[in-house]
Amino acid sequence: MAEITGRSGRARRPMLERDTELSALDGMLTDLCGSGKEDGGVRTGGLIAFAGPAGMGKTALINEARRRAIARGCTVLLARGGEQEQEVAFHVVRQLVQPVFAAESPEEHRRILGTWYDIVAPAVGLVAADGDASPDPQGVRDGLDWVVTRFAVHFTPVVLILDDAHWADSESLAWLTAFAARAEELPILIIVGYRPDELPAGAGPLRRIAERSGSRPFELTPLTPAAVRRVVTHMVGEGADEAFCRECWAVTGGNPYEVVELSAKIRERDIKPQQANVSQLRELVMAIKDSGLIERLERLGTAAVRFAWAASVLGTEVSPTLAANVAGLGSVQAADVVDKLRDARILAPAVSSGNGNLRFFHPLVASAVYQAIPGALRVALHGQAAAAVVDAGHGATAAARHLLEMHPEHDDWVVQRLREAASEYFRAGAPDAARRCLARALREPPALQDRALVLFELGCSSLLSEPATTVNHLRAALEEEELDPELRETITYKLAQALAHADRMGEAAEVVAAEAQRATNARTRLRMQAEQFMWNAFRADEQESPARSRLLAKLADHLTGRGMAERYILGLRA
Repeated sequence: MAEITGRSGRARRPMLERDTELSALDGMLTDLCGSGKEDGGVRTGGLIAFAGPAGMGKTALINEARRRAIARGCTVLLARGGEQEQEVAFHVVRQLVQPVFAAESPEEHRRILGTWYDIVAPAVGLVAADGDASPDPQGVRDGLDWVVTRFAVHFTPVVLILDDAHWADSESLAWLTAFAARAEELPILIIVGYRPDELPAGAGPLRRIAERSGSRPFELTPLTPAAVRRVVTHMVGEGADEAFCRECWAVTGGNPYEVVELSAKIRERDIKPQQANVSQLRELVMAIKDSGLIERLERLGTAAVRFAWAASVLGTEVSPTLAANVAGLGSVQAADVVDKLRDARILAPAVSSGNGNLRFFHPLVASAVYQAIPGALRVALHGQAAAAVVDAGHGATAAARHLLEMHPEHDDWVVQRLREAASEYFRAGAPDAARRCLARALREPPALQDRALVLFELGCSSLLSEPATTVNHLRAALEEEELDPELRETITYKLAQALAHADRMGEAAEVVAAEAQRATNARTRLRMQAEQFMWNAFRADEQESPARSRLLAKLADHLTGRGMAERYILGLRA
C-alpha cells in the first residue's frame, strides 16, 4: 500500500515509489484502448501481475489501476479472493460476471449466454439448474471462456481485476489461469495481485502466467527511508525530524501498511515527531500488529468485539444486518459499533463499500481478528452464521462453508444443507466442492436411513476423477442395512459403471450378474442382465462369447420392447 492514505478512503494521493509498475500499467492500458478509431488503433490485451508479502501495497496499486482504467473508458470486472471463501466454488467468477447480469432480466440472461446457458448459468449463480445432471468441469470452463470473450467483444475494452488471488477458490483459479493465455488475442487486460508465499499448492500456473513473452510479475518492494519520511510528514506534520522518520522506517521495515498505521497512531496519540520520542515507536508498532490490534479492539467494548468476530467469520463482503444477527446485536447498537470500528481503523470507511456491505480496513486486520476468536466460540459462530445465511435466503452453498468448520453433532439439518449444497455444486460443474460437502455430511453422521444415499452421492462426486474411490463408497453403500430397493438398483448400476471406468470389466459384469440373481423385481432383473451383456461385450478376456450370444438371442426372442430395459436388450441383440 504505497499510497499515503492507505485504505482510509480519503482523497486520492500520489503513489510512492511505484513508478515502474504504474508506467507498465499505463503502457498496457494504452495498448488495450488503442490509439483511436480515427486512425485505426488496434486493441491488444495481456496480463500484468503484482506480487508481494502482506501489507506491501498490492491493493492500493490495483485500486489505482482500476481508477485509471475507468478514466480511459474501460469496462472493469472486479473480484477479490477471500480468506474465508476459498472453499466456495466459483466465488471469484461470480464476483466478476454477476454485476454485468444484475441489470438484465432472466430472458436477457438466456439471450446473452445462448446455447451455453444450461452449462454456465449455475456456475455464475444465475439459476439452480433443473435435474441432477453434472456438467464436465472442462465444459464449464469452456463456457466461461465463451462468456468472458463475449463480454470483451461487446463491452470493449475490458479490464479484469483479481485482487488477493492467493485466496481465490480453486475452480475460479483453474479457469482464469487457462483463460489468461488468450488475453493477448482479445481486447481484455487481466490485472492480478497476490502474495507469492501464500499461493495454494495447485496455483503453479498462476506463478508462471506472467512469465510469458519475457515478462515477470512485478515484485513490490518496501518503501525507502525517503518515502517513509513523506508519509510521516504528510500524516503528522512537516515538523517531523530526520531521526524520527528514520526510526519509523527501521521499525516497520518500510512495509507501507505498517508505515501508514504507525503514522496514524502517532497522530492519534499526539506524539511529537522528534528524536526524543523514538523510543515509543516500537511499542506503537506492536499495537498495530496481531496482539496489539486485538487489544485495540477489546478497548471498544464487548459489543464491538462480538460484531468484529461475526464479520470476520462471515468473510470478505459482510452485510451489516447479517453480522448483527450473528453477533446478537440490535440494529441501533450495531450501527453504533460499526462507527466505533471504523474510527479504530478495524473496518473500512463507508465510502470503501459502495454496495453497503462492510469490509475490514485491511486483510491483515480481518485475519488477526478471525485468529483471535477462541476455538470453540469460532465453531459456534460458524454455526450461527450458517443458520443466518439460510434464513436470509442466501442458499445452501453460502451456508456450506460455515458447516464445514463445525464439529459433527449428528444434526440432520446440517446433513441436509450439505447435501443441498453438494447438489448445487454438482450442477455448477464443481465436483470437488460437492465432494467436500458430502464427506463432511458423512462425518456428521447422517441418519441410518440416509447413510446409503450420502455414500452414493459421495461416490458419484468422484466418478470421473477417482473411479477407485467411487467403487469403495458404492460398495459401502450396498452394505448398508436400510437400503431402498430402487436405490440399490441405482447404486449397483453406478458401481458397474465405475468399475468399467477403472478398466475392471469382469468385475462390472459380476456385480450386475449378482444383482440380477437376487432381484425380485422382473424389470430390475432384466436391466441387470442387459448391463451384464454389455460389460461382457467389452471384455478382452471373455471366453464365452458364443454362449453369451446364444443366451442373448434366447432372451431377446421373448421381448416386445415395452420398456427401456427390453429395448436395450433388443438393441444389444441387433
